[in-house]
Amino acid sequence: MFRALARASATLGPQVAGWARTMATRQLLVAPPEALLRPLFIPNRLLLGPGPSNLAPRVLVAGGQQMIGHMHKEMFQIMDDIKQGIQYVFQTKNPLTLAISGSGHCALEAALFNILEPGDPFLVGVNGIWGQRAADIGERIGARVHPMIKDPGNHYTLQELEEALAQHKPVLLFLTQGESSSGVLQPLDGYGELCHRYNCLLLVDSVASLCGTPIYMDQQGIDILYSGSQKVLNSPPGTSLISFSDKAKNKIYTRKTKPVSFYLDMKWLANIWGCDGKPRIYHHTTPVVSLYSLRESLALIAEQGLENSWRQHREVTAYLHGRLQGLGLQLFVKDPALRLPTVTAVAVPAGYDWRDIVNYVMDHFDIEITGGLGPSMGKVLRIGLLGCNATRENVDRVIRALQEALQRCSRNKL
Repeated sequence: MFRALARASATLGPQVAGWARTMATRQLLVAPPEALLRPLFIPNRLLLGPGPSNLAPRVLVAGGQQMIGHMHKEMFQIMDDIKQGIQYVFQTKNPLTLAISGSGHCALEAALFNILEPGDPFLVGVNGIWGQRAADIGERIGARVHPMIKDPGNHYTLQELEEALAQHKPVLLFLTQGESSSGVLQPLDGYGELCHRYNCLLLVDSVASLCGTPIYMDQQGIDILYSGSQKVLNSPPGTSLISFSDKAKNKIYTRKTKPVSFYLDMKWLANIWGCDGKPRIYHHTTPVVSLYSLRESLALIAEQGLENSWRQHREVTAYLHGRLQGLGLQLFVKDPALRLPTVTAVAVPAGYDWRDIVNYVMDHFDIEITGGLGPSMGKVLRIGLLGCNATRENVDRVIRALQEALQRCSRNKL
């Protein structure tokens, strides 16, 4: 054996030497970045924008756990725990319930890529940026998109939707429960039943509203519901939650064409998430550590209880509204019943540039609040009270910061 190894070494010697010479004669054109040779620094900042939110301490600990394989049985158990957690926060018994390896945009694309086919009529409530995004994605698929455009801060009534359903006969209707760009809360009772009378599926975005305000997927007749990890759940961005009713599942499994994305093909995802009763087959490498965090986020909500989480956000946001009005600021959504309990939009006061206020609060108090987004850009300031950040103490902190910013940033002084 040793003689054979010696002969092999002698034979490979010139080849190995050639590899070494080839490597040695190639000069590196890019030096190690100086920035990466310095320690990582992360500021300690209170995130009171519309998301992401600060991570709960237990979620931080979960994200520091060691990696396991994405196809290990222990990982499958974590995925099963997550599925049950999603069913709880969505209030659904749908078997086709899972997490997407991507942010809320990925979940929206997963819904549209799997439900819509080229030529399908698609009705979209566009009262903010998320309706705009849904319409854009629908157009890219080749669906016949019918946008119902409203100014930011407005919602859709059952009568308005029935007229649109009768006119366009869509296979799918998109609504945003919590339009975070304007702080409006879309009612949902009766909307699923209405859609089904017109043979239409109902798709709802609950990214900014989940666990902050009631939603009952099965009882409200919602066919596809999705949300994100980084809002009330206080988990890192990069995973999202989605569920499909039996009606929606049937639409997926009777498609005439393949979904435009392999990565988001729900038949494959249903398998890797154990939703189809078949042995799991590798599809993609799931974000293992992020799923640890998501699992713990859902566990925290289960321990707190959905009703308690809803109550917490309702009460703390009501306190915020009172304090904001005490500063003379106007809430953007006029009807209290239509105000989102997680993200509050405030009309930018006259004589101010919203950027000055946002920057002052960040620079002097290490608190993030934001301006508008999409159609609400330049019109509002947005303050988010999400999950563990929804406390009266945090309200008092941001009110102190705003009070000082309003004193210092008025352009009327110029």
